[in-house]
Amino acid sequence: MKIALEEAMKAYELNEVPIGAVVVFEDRIIGTGYNRRNTDKSTFAHAEVIAMKEAMKVIGDWRLEETKMYVTLEPCPMCAGAIVQARIPKVIIGTMNPKAGCAGSVLDLLHEPGFNHQVEVTTGVLETECKTMLQDFFRELRAAKKNN
Repeated sequence: MKIALEEAMKAYELNEVPIGAVVVFEDRIIGTGYNRRNTDKSTFAHAEVIAMKEAMKVIGDWRLEETKMYVTLEPCPMCAGAIVQARIPKVIIGTMNPKAGCAGSVLDLLHEPGFNHQVEVTTGVLETECKTMLQDFFRELRAAKKNN
C-alpha cells in the first residue's frame, strides 16, 4: 500500500485526485498506476485501469488470476467491473468511498452473486494515510476555488 500511496502522490502533484494502485504477482510489482483523468483527458485514466493494463502486458494475458491489487481508494463502478473482468482474486483497499465506491459502500460489484467471479477484499490498510491525502487534496482545491 505504501507504493500505491507513492503513486497517489504523483497524481496529487499533477493536481489530480490522488488515487494510486499497484498490481502484485508472486510478491513482485507488475503494474502501477495513478489517477490521470484530467492530464490524459480520458474517463478511463483511473489508477486501477492503468495498473491493470501494465500488469496485463507483463503477464501477457488479460486474466490477472494470480495477482493482488492494492488501491488507496475504494474502486468506482468502472474499476470494480474491470477488476471482476480481469479475474483479480484479491483487492486491498486503503479507504472506502461512501459517494462512489463499488466494493461495498454504494454498491458491491466485487461480491455480486450473479457474476462468475468474486473478489476477496481487505479494507482499512493504511487508511489514515490514504484518507488524509484525499482530504488534504480536496481542502486545498476548495480553498483555491474560494480565492479565485
